[in-house]
Amino acid sequence: MTETADLVIIGGGIMGLSIAYQVARRSNLSVVVVEKGAGLGEGSTGGSAAITRQRYSHAENIRMSRDGNVVFRNWAEYTGLTEPRAEYHDPGVLWMMAAPPDAVAADCARMVAEGVDAVVVGPEDVHARFPALATCLQPFDLTGEVPHECADGEAFLLERDAGYFDATGALEDVAEAARLAGVDLRMRIAVTDIVVAGGRATAVMLSDGTRLGAGQIVNAAGPWCGPINAMAGLEWKWNIVPVRVQVIYRELPDDVPRPLPVVGDATTGIYFRPESGGQQLLMGSVLEEDEQEVVADPDDYRQVADRSFIDSKIHALHHRIPSLPHRGQVGGMASLYTINHDDVHPVIGPTPIAGFAVVNGFSGHGFKESQMVGSMVAQWLTGGTRASFDTDVAMEFFSIDREPIAIEAKTVLA
Repeated sequence: MTETADLVIIGGGIMGLSIAYQVARRSNLSVVVVEKGAGLGEGSTGGSAAITRQRYSHAENIRMSRDGNVVFRNWAEYTGLTEPRAEYHDPGVLWMMAAPPDAVAADCARMVAEGVDAVVVGPEDVHARFPALATCLQPFDLTGEVPHECADGEAFLLERDAGYFDATGALEDVAEAARLAGVDLRMRIAVTDIVVAGGRATAVMLSDGTRLGAGQIVNAAGPWCGPINAMAGLEWKWNIVPVRVQVIYRELPDDVPRPLPVVGDATTGIYFRPESGGQQLLMGSVLEEDEQEVVADPDDYRQVADRSFIDSKIHALHHRIPSLPHRGQVGGMASLYTINHDDVHPVIGPTPIAGFAVVNGFSGHGFKESQMVGSMVAQWLTGGTRASFDTDVAMEFFSIDREPIAIEAKTVLA
């Protein structure tokens, strides 16, 4: 069977569906999304912490996250849904980075210059706002082998207009909005080949036997992007691979003082945020060493957190929240990031193969940037057509032929 579409998007995660929705809401292009999973959220989106922080090393990333934050705060208007599933939570994002006060102030000034509601706060203000948090910024050894003596830090960065979203609910909302806008979403269908003729990608072959001709193909397959690129014969310099990352879920007893913000903690190498209506904490790592476990087959990897990972990170969490009892249920899961080990930034846009574009390698940043990536790609695909909630960040910043972006450390913090 042969069909055709103006645009075929491979991958029905938050990135692929956001591009589809952004294209459909501003054009009459026929859009087909093919997703090999049986349900939404089986890839990286379902495992996302969905933190909407805006602190980045480069202004382009700050602006993308800022613009995405506006979308999350106006989700019903953006999606056109009267009763969206996803809900925005804005307890703030507190950065405990062990930097000197002048460096924290400079970091804050960069963000404020881009329109972020960020302020520098001292330990007394942290205690007043978030009484459960210790404000020690002395280096902390997770192994427990190095003795630790607490000492308060002088300055912390607080994003007052940030927090976290509901990743799975957001994916379901975007899928519904895309369908209502005319997008054809096909589940349980894998891409088996990409037809390239004369240097141009012209069609995708599907597992149900369909040959789907396409004016444009976009690879938004997340951890599965490598095999898709190989089908198209794409050769590139980027070291983009699926990596196993772990998170922990820990009960948060009622006697631990509220509220709690999202916390990025460089002294212990963890981040955490409230979960399940404040009845749990979700915690993960910000250390480069915890983003090195390359997965050969994204369909076959250990999806339960390692006991050693849980034990060491819980040690760090108790240091940051001293009133947290040493009891209660602790569990964990693992999912996949698609890490760009060259500069932990995505590669977005056209490739040397005409008609074949990539949206790959988000390295843990993808959820918060997803709607603005959709905006950038949709503007490119529709010849610059604008819509509400667009971003002005240039897609070329992430182009396939760029040089690696300069960063201090190749971690999820970027």
